Amino acid sequence: MHTNDRNFKQADKLLKMPGKLDRGPVEFKSHIVSREGDIMAIATREVVSVPPTSTIMGAVEKMTGCGFRRLPVVDPGSGKLRGIITAGDIINFMGGGDKFNLVQVRHSGNLRAAINEPVRTLMTQQLTTLPDSASIADAVEIIVTRKVGGMPITDSDGVLVGMVTERDIMKVLATEKVDLSVNDIMTTSLRVTDPDCPIGKVTRDMTTHQFRRLPVVSGDVLYGIITTSDIMKYLGTKKVFDQLITGDVTEVMGLPVRNLVSSNLVTTSPDKGVNEAARQMLDRNVGGLPVIESTRLVGLVTEFDMVRALART
Repeated sequence: MHTNDRNFKQADKLLKMPGKLDRGPVEFKSHIVSREGDIMAIATREVVSVPPTSTIMGAVEKMTGCGFRRLPVVDPGSGKLRGIITAGDIINFMGGGDKFNLVQVRHSGNLRAAINEPVRTLMTQQLTTLPDSASIADAVEIIVTRKVGGMPITDSDGVLVGMVTERDIMKVLATEKVDLSVNDIMTTSLRVTDPDCPIGKVTRDMTTHQFRRLPVVSGDVLYGIITTSDIMKYLGTKKVFDQLITGDVTEVMGLPVRNLVSSNLVTTSPDKGVNEAARQMLDRNVGGLPVIESTRLVGLVTEFDMVRALART
């Protein structure tokens, strides 16, 4: 067995404990005091978007520059929402799933050619949206039940009027004091990777299992964390082209993921209160925190975990 494969399988078996938060079904309407249409009170109204004719590279550069994980695709004339492109779509395109066919089949593996395709060839058209008359409780219910990280908001004519994300919801819910610790809500059954795992395998795992982040573990020590945004930035900042010689995407997707792992690692501990951990995530602008106990990785807590837990209280 190859050393990298052996390390990956060893790391993959590290954390198999079940999650701890199981409080039954949530009656969102009874947990969240809301008014009809109050979603617009917390939504971003000045939404950055791209037209369907924008290139994939143009969209990725805009997402990277703005620090977004998702970008609406809007008709420039009518303002109507046509689709959305996400960091998940980008890693799928780079080798994670079916959208990789755009590179591998249509352009024979030539990444430089594929990224100049219009964004409409990659965007998701069947997307989850909210009407501008929705409540915050409506948004929470969709986020928790459908595991959607953010949604465009449209008016009755289908015109894009706002965006709401897990982070927007977390800001609201985090103001309510809850008697829960990180230990109560963290995910403990994790899939992890190792520093020498190829970027291409990481994108496939993220796409297959619909993960936005994977802890990177060396032995039983946390090396870092890799996110869909990290991989997207690799393309958006054009660093990926520093590795290209022939232009074939396999040249970069075979590189070890350690090249993309950020050195700015933010962690938390199991005994930290949920409100404190939520503030830490907001202050440090991160979507997830590895949970460390006695130098060992014991779990992961994300914005989604926060929204789900805070909505239940």
